Amino acid sequence: MKPLITIKDIGRKYIIGTEVIHALKSVSLTINKGEFVALMGPSGSGKSTLMNILGCLDTPTKGEYILNGINVSHMTDNELAEVRNSEIGFVFQTFNLLPRNTALDNVALPLVYAGISKENRQERAKKALENVGLGNRTDHRPNELSGGQRQRVAVARALINDPSIILADEPTGNLDTKTSIEIMGLLEDIHTKGNTIILVTHEEDIALHAHRIVRMRDGLIENDYANPNIHTIDRNVDSTAKAVL
Repeated sequence: MKPLITIKDIGRKYIIGTEVIHALKSVSLTINKGEFVALMGPSGSGKSTLMNILGCLDTPTKGEYILNGINVSHMTDNELAEVRNSEIGFVFQTFNLLPRNTALDNVALPLVYAGISKENRQERAKKALENVGLGNRTDHRPNELSGGQRQRVAVARALINDPSIILADEPTGNLDTKTSIEIMGLLEDIHTKGNTIILVTHEEDIALHAHRIVRMRDGLIENDYANPNIHTIDRNVDSTAKAVL
């Protein structure tokens, strides 16, 4: 079976004035379908740059990135946008919801770009909201929802196109501890249904929900290992997810 993601000798440099900054020096990584991977590292380690490349928000200066059989290393912005919309679901720390739109319209938004009819969009968005426990909040706007509920809307939106991967960038960064556990329980539940999740975080306790941890430092991968504690974490998440969902 071919990996879902293969990156080989990826590098990314930025030129700021006369200075050249090597955000990524040489990164090689494979991620298989159905994995739950946490990407960790201190500020300046290159994890955000790597996430932007994995999410097709940026292209590498060198190296190769194959996503689901597609070489996305040297695509134009328009080509990358098409790949993003069909292959990747994003969950951000700041939720990135449109404030004037209802939860239903926020979730349906990626389907507008995909050219799906309005009736079909609304039906799918309603089902997606029901799947994250918000079937009774379809007409609410973001300011009428709690932080945890907003993040659930964001998760539903990320799943709406049935993407190859879910990229979660600090998804609990703006949430309290109890709500963070609920959102991680939701992500774990989504993972058990076969979704591939890449979680970017600097919080150790959040990373422990992943089955594999990739640690970065100075633009390189420092460590890449299976999470030895996953079975105890899983049991906790299962009970949390059942209580929440």
